[in-house]
Amino acid sequence: MSAVMRNLVWVVIGALGAVCLGVIALNRGETINAFWFIAAAAGVYAVAYRLYAGWIAARVMSADPGRATPAQRLNDGRDYVPTHRWITFGHHFAAIAGAGPLVGPTLAAQFGYLPGTLWLLAGAVLGGCVQDMIILWCSTRRDGRTLGQMARDEMGPIAGTAALIGTLLIMVLIVAVLGLVVVNAMKHSPWGTFTVAMTIPIAILVGIYMRTIRPGRVLEGSLIGLVLLLAATVGGGWVAHHPVLGPLFDFDGPELALMVIGYGLVAAIMPVWLLLAPRDYISTFIKIGAILLLAFAVVILRPDMHMPALTRFVDGTGPVVAGDIYPFLFITIACGAVSGFHALISSGTTPKLIANEADLRLVGYGSMAMESFVGIMALVAACVLEPGVYFAINSAAGVVGATAEQATATITAWGFPVTPERMQELATAMGESTLFHRTGGAPSLAVGMATIFAGAFGQGLLAVWYHFAIMFEALFILTAVDAGTRVGRFMLQDMLGNLWRPLGNTSSYPSTVVCSAVFVAMWGYFLYIGVIDPLGGINILWPLFGISNQMLAAIALAVASTILVKSGKLRYVWVTAAPAAFLAVTTTVAAWEKLFSADPRVGFLAGADALAAKLAAGTLPAAQLAAAPKLIFNQRLDAALTVFFVIVLWVTIVEAVRISRRHIAGRSVPPLTETPRVPLGAVPAAGD
Repeated sequence: MSAVMRNLVWVVIGALGAVCLGVIALNRGETINAFWFIAAAAGVYAVAYRLYAGWIAARVMSADPGRATPAQRLNDGRDYVPTHRWITFGHHFAAIAGAGPLVGPTLAAQFGYLPGTLWLLAGAVLGGCVQDMIILWCSTRRDGRTLGQMARDEMGPIAGTAALIGTLLIMVLIVAVLGLVVVNAMKHSPWGTFTVAMTIPIAILVGIYMRTIRPGRVLEGSLIGLVLLLAATVGGGWVAHHPVLGPLFDFDGPELALMVIGYGLVAAIMPVWLLLAPRDYISTFIKIGAILLLAFAVVILRPDMHMPALTRFVDGTGPVVAGDIYPFLFITIACGAVSGFHALISSGTTPKLIANEADLRLVGYGSMAMESFVGIMALVAACVLEPGVYFAINSAAGVVGATAEQATATITAWGFPVTPERMQELATAMGESTLFHRTGGAPSLAVGMATIFAGAFGQGLLAVWYHFAIMFEALFILTAVDAGTRVGRFMLQDMLGNLWRPLGNTSSYPSTVVCSAVFVAMWGYFLYIGVIDPLGGINILWPLFGISNQMLAAIALAVASTILVKSGKLRYVWVTAAPAAFLAVTTTVAAWEKLFSADPRVGFLAGADALAAKLAAGTLPAAQLAAAPKLIFNQRLDAALTVFFVIVLWVTIVEAVRISRRHIAGRSVPPLTETPRVPLGAVPAAGD
């Protein structure tokens, strides 16, 4: 194809994407077909990947395919392993695509479909994808160092120490929220719990198969894992209804929380090839396959979006997420558009797997674009539900009432009619006892996905589709718990290694076990507090998660901006500095609201004071008395953490500006720590 024809094709793709996006943005007063969302997203991502990402890779990063990567030079068979680009893509996508792109857009659907759609697309292609790819490049050029360590090396001890401690605490909250979402999805659901539990031995089996039984047979191992996962999904229905086996997989929230904590510890200390890599790779097939299948089903079915473009809850009175649309839309959607968590994966595990710098665009920008598409599909699945059903599933008992009658009456009074009979009919069809008060976004997303799948492929397997969606969501979340805990361990070792060098040795098994246990205990505490929260934990933890996540993204982009300036690329620094500035301002406004709002549902301190007043007055229900002191303490702790995160953010930004100005003026700054170039032919080549 000639250059003219190629350019013409891309012009047509861009024009079609723009037309579809215009239809979504300008539609008013009538329902809109979900097909427009898929077409708009596909056009936006394709043009951005081809043009913007290609330009950044060539001009801003100067990606060098002839340069040996850390995975090749430091290959140790455990953490540094040169890996095929598609397996690396699968690992990276599975690691970054946790609860955020599924839960955030689902929760943000309370504002309507339009705000979330616009931010998912614009935020991803201009911010999130850029951050992931450039941080991956920075870390690959520095032997796979973590974000905190890069900040210390490139910006000095002040910003470095703040970033090291800040990113560690942010990672604690991120993993805790991921765990909370999966616990809420599996609570008292034997079918879902069995299916999710079976993913662990299946991943280990596939890891052993591809490592020792049939080395290099990636396709065989993938097919075996895929078949076994689907069998576990279908078999879960039989297990759930078995009089003996069913109760063995029926757990409440605290029990599941302890299991997830134990799993996180074991997964963090196992060799990457045994559980992390095979599970990520297999789950990527499930994740991408399910999303593409969902998109295909939407094209066939063309369901209408029942949620309006904008709802009454843009004023901050929403039952799912409290707070005004600005800034809370942005911190609620979080990972689906921009995610600081990705910067930790891009500087923690993935750089140690990159076999060639030519893979950076696919792995970094491409993976995040795929995650954003997951967010679009999650938003579609939530918005095709009847709004009354959506709010019944996602609203906590403390907001709408504990009984079915109370909840449906409250939601109907909002203008979104729903009945107890409708909710019970839906729960029975999904193979569940109830769908009320299933906060966290995952259950409502599963209902939406199952409804679309069943409408396109037949209603007879509605319960199977629902639990397939639960398994699909849990794979997203648990793989992120795996990777997040491992990255947190790297970060903790980086920090403690500055105090006592042996603890910083990532090849030391005792150091690995100790640091993994400490990190798991940290996020396990917040997970447990969220589980016992009578409001479901999400309304407290998710905003803090979103604020910390987006602040971390701003920190990562500030570090990247400093590296670009010091690398002689000042004219390109706007690529990272512009999204960093937007995120810094937005998250600071959100933090201010969470600290000082007088609304107990919004402000951490107001919420703690209101709960303390009820406790002192003796007006709390008996079921909440035991947990109240812990929740009061935790909301005040959340407020203190928010203050700390704001300080870390602005210390880093001020230091980034100071270091950049000194470099531009020709004054002394910490030296650039990029590893000297080693030609690709100087080390053994990674096999394809």
